[in-house]
Amino acid sequence: MRNIRLVCCLFVVGLLSAQSAPDAPRELAARALGDTPMFEDLKDLCDGIGGRPTGSPAAQKAVEWAAARFRAIGLEPSVEPFRIPNLWLPISAEAAAIAPAQFPIRLAAAPSSASTPGAIEAPLVGAGEGTEADFSALGSRARGAIALIHSREMKTFDDLFAEYIRNSSLVAAAKKAGVAALFLQSTRPRGLLYRHPLSLDGTLALPAAIVSREHAERLARLAAKGEVRVRVNLRNKTGGEYESQNVVAEIRGREKPEEVVLVGAHLDSWDLGTGAEDNGVNVALVLDLARAFKQLGIAPRRTVRFALFTGEEQGMWGSRRYVERHHAELDNFAATMTFDTGSGRLLGFYLNGREDLRAPVNDALRPVSGFGATDHAIDAIDGTDNFDFLLAGVPNLVGIQDPIPYLPDYHAESDTFDRVNQREEKITDAIAATLIWGLADSPQRLPRQTRAQVEKLLTDTKLDDQMKAFGQWDDWQSGRRGVFR
Repeated sequence: MRNIRLVCCLFVVGLLSAQSAPDAPRELAARALGDTPMFEDLKDLCDGIGGRPTGSPAAQKAVEWAAARFRAIGLEPSVEPFRIPNLWLPISAEAAAIAPAQFPIRLAAAPSSASTPGAIEAPLVGAGEGTEADFSALGSRARGAIALIHSREMKTFDDLFAEYIRNSSLVAAAKKAGVAALFLQSTRPRGLLYRHPLSLDGTLALPAAIVSREHAERLARLAAKGEVRVRVNLRNKTGGEYESQNVVAEIRGREKPEEVVLVGAHLDSWDLGTGAEDNGVNVALVLDLARAFKQLGIAPRRTVRFALFTGEEQGMWGSRRYVERHHAELDNFAATMTFDTGSGRLLGFYLNGREDLRAPVNDALRPVSGFGATDHAIDAIDGTDNFDFLLAGVPNLVGIQDPIPYLPDYHAESDTFDRVNQREEKITDAIAATLIWGLADSPQRLPRQTRAQVEKLLTDTKLDDQMKAFGQWDDWQSGRRGVFR
């Protein structure tokens, strides 16, 4: 019964192909649902290279791997360098409770956190959810202490975004209170650790680490009864500006090669797991889409560009720099499509405030309408590689995928190859190939928005509130972000 949806989809695609002359969308879909090297690529990336934080040797190896994969497909990739302002890589993280009980504390450094000045020993204080009021209630007890921040267990995307949105106010309140370090309770049960960035621009915060949920609860119970002392030593590699690369290849359009439909995913990942759901599985998807067009020998009217970005986990730097680098081409971008939420069932697409995208997307998906990926949402998305295309007025889509299995393994030790839903990812491959063809081959395309139209979109969708919480709004208003002529 597990494979009944895939079997039915194969039957429908085969029946449609048999009843009519073969055409590109159905050829692409049929190929995707058959035997392809997509998961061999994924195993090579995740098992052979593993976690690949931008700026690490593993990330550089992944760039070289991706370029070699495109060449093996028969495309000549462009490896495009760009600069990122702040380097952060983990080295080691150790902690232990000293009194009133002695036990090791399971933890992982939070990206963008500073190192401790060697091993430090300090009292631990419970600081609630880390609001300014929580720290004020501690008074002088907070100064020089290690503050334990309570977190709710994550179950939805809203919970995940809430964890990010509290960052700036939490860090500001902790600095004002003068704490020595932050212990952030893991939002995942059963000892699971993950990387939770404290900023989206790489700005260095105070020393901070994710502590296993169960150890945090034990520490909180002890702290409620009396003084708790802990020792912690966080060692991170930090630095200034450094270079990374995007890997880009394309199938040239047969009639309008200057016009572009781009499909992208981010090649980098955090390091506790091997970056399978976030986002190796969709790197493998992008490669397989390129392979499909090349193997079938088909080219739509417009150019199809395949982009593997790095620097996404540090604040979408790869796609931001790509938009800046290619600003002169943006008027000719018909659409971009981003996949970045694992391998769950593809339900539809975020339209990112562009209601005018709904009809052309549905038209393009008509050859595979039986897959049901038409539950689109008007929401505008921040936090993945569509964002700077949105700010530049380019029509952009993000896949809406079932958050299970993605959410439990997000940035976590458990994000490994065996967690991927291969059956659903093959269906996503078929849908994506069909949609790319439809958008790239359509006689019409949507216009790029002006800056004024984008500004209205941001306020209409309330994305401006999220940008303010993420510290992005000033860059937009000042023109440092959002590329226009």
